[in-house]
Amino acid sequence: MDQLEKNLEADIQQLAAEIRDHREKSEFQNVSEQRIIKEAIRAFPESKHESQAAAPSPALNQTDDASSPLPAYAQSAPAETKLEIEYLLDIALKKGIGQALSESRKSPAFVQDAFHDALAGRLYPELQKRGIVK
Repeated sequence: MDQLEKNLEADIQQLAAEIRDHREKSEFQNVSEQRIIKEAIRAFPESKHESQAAAPSPALNQTDDASSPLPAYAQSAPAETKLEIEYLLDIALKKGIGQALSESRKSPAFVQDAFHDALAGRLYPELQKRGIVK
């Protein structure tokens, strides 16, 4: 297992703990798994330092080329906004979720929200496969 896979594995384990914590809170008892993942991402600790960039893990970077990783409501956003969201997704997969969250703080609220939704959508199949979410 290379360093990138170790970093992503650690992020997924930490995200799983955040998901479990959120699931126990009464205000999250009747919300969707996607919403719980999104809120767990929001609560994920930001990175305090730059990490080395590397190629994304194949398990987490598989996308259907015919579909965009962006949420539906962001499809009609200006090109530069879409690129910013995709850039943040790339950071999350290459450098870690914490680093991407730190970087996203520089972006407008719309970009941050779309990034959280897109990341939740990207991670959902892997979290589901691991039995972390339904």
